[in-house]
Amino acid sequence: MQIDTAAYQRVLGDELRSLRKQRGWTRKELNRRLQSEISLQTLATYELGTRQCSVVRLVEICVALGVPAHQVLARVHDRVFGDAPAGHLSVDLAAVVADTRPQLLPLRRWAQGRLHQLSPDQAPEVHLDLPALEYMAQLCRLSTVDLIRTLRELDDHRPR
Repeated sequence: MQIDTAAYQRVLGDELRSLRKQRGWTRKELNRRLQSEISLQTLATYELGTRQCSVVRLVEICVALGVPAHQVLARVHDRVFGDAPAGHLSVDLAAVVADTRPQLLPLRRWAQGRLHQLSPDQAPEVHLDLPALEYMAQLCRLSTVDLIRTLRELDDHRPR
């Protein structure tokens, strides 16, 4: 198996940036929480995936973010090597509407609107591509991987 190192770095950077933004922190605020000093430019290049991050530096950033590094790497692995076909995910609109998690409120509102647009004979299911999932994850203040996992959990619990 070949690893696309540039893609891996970009996804890792996206996860780090997403975690920082979920906390409402600027890069400067994250930088203040780091054990060692690095420039804001270096931190930005990690988040953009244009610079490789050492394992020790990654662990330090994750400690500052309050997330175990192995969880971040697991999310990156899922995104880079995931089994979702071409980045598409089937979403049960009724299951989304029935879920009560506060972080899914924006997604719930969207799903309610989509359900009202369907004719009675249409299945309450839509297929979302990766850009749509990334946008919805931002609206819910979740990482894309966390949103996909949540949507898969909803799908796993629906009656067949």
